Amino acid sequence: MEELLRGWVRADFGLDLVSLDEVGHGADDAARLWRGRGAGGESFAVKVTTGGTPAGLLLTAHLADRGVPGILAPRTTASGACWSEREGSRLSVVRWAPGDRALAGGMTGAHWRTFGALLAAVHATGVSGGPAGLLPREDHTHDGPAAFVRTITDRLRRPSDDLLVRALAERWHAAAGELSALSGRADELGGRLRDATAVEVVCHGDPHLGNLLVGPGGEVWLIDWDDAVRAPRERDLMFVLGGVLAFAPVTAQQRASFLDGYGDVGPDPVRLAYYLCKRALEDLDWAARVLDVRRPVEERTAALEIVGGILSPEGIVPIALAAARRAAG
Repeated sequence: MEELLRGWVRADFGLDLVSLDEVGHGADDAARLWRGRGAGGESFAVKVTTGGTPAGLLLTAHLADRGVPGILAPRTTASGACWSEREGSRLSVVRWAPGDRALAGGMTGAHWRTFGALLAAVHATGVSGGPAGLLPREDHTHDGPAAFVRTITDRLRRPSDDLLVRALAERWHAAAGELSALSGRADELGGRLRDATAVEVVCHGDPHLGNLLVGPGGEVWLIDWDDAVRAPRERDLMFVLGGVLAFAPVTAQQRASFLDGYGDVGPDPVRLAYYLCKRALEDLDWAARVLDVRRPVEERTAALEIVGGILSPEGIVPIALAAARRAAG
């Protein structure tokens, strides 16, 4: 695959790579990522994906051109495109950010303030015309993830000899009441919001710590724009004001530092609660990896731990339900 990919990059982007190493950080089954190195020692993120929206690449080029810090513009093809098409997939090349993963624990107060300022600059981008006009719009529906949760619930009622499936079933059934309440709250809140008006902004769509890279001088880079969307700002802010990662909760001090950079928010509690409920439903798709016996045991075990975190007292399911209760008054 690497030799084929190097040929594509050379033909489409005019870039000769001396090496390609696949990176396994992502949670997206529709995408594969490599770190490529040029003859001069420079590094590039080479991505092949069938997911998300290509408008995200156009958007990052636009944001970088406007001077928004922390945004890496894609390398263009000979025809000036931000990506090429290869065997039904989208191929893109972006300069490799010279930072460390925020999930490794290197986020200082300065980084949180920079992150806040960066997201504020993204949200200040106009949504009419240009790349922003090509983004999908938040429609406050969640039929797909809600149906998935029901399907998994039915599947786990059947007995299994697989130890990981049995462990998943035990945790899933123990949380049955919360999962039912989660779907119900999402239905209720989504119905209210579909009939409401709101100011839309350009949203990254997935700005959790796994999509942040940090530098030693307080620099922050926001990567992976495949889920970019036009939506109310709470769509992004829930990742800080609510928190979605049980193993990396956002502290009060980190939240305050973020808001120092972002500015006054005054979030709508109903929207914040809905996006948390929707995200919780979406994140439960990690259960599919546990059920897929074709995957390596190590990968399935890691997925089981993630599901356990989602359902834990510190996880996004109880966080979303608590936000829904607050939104209800």
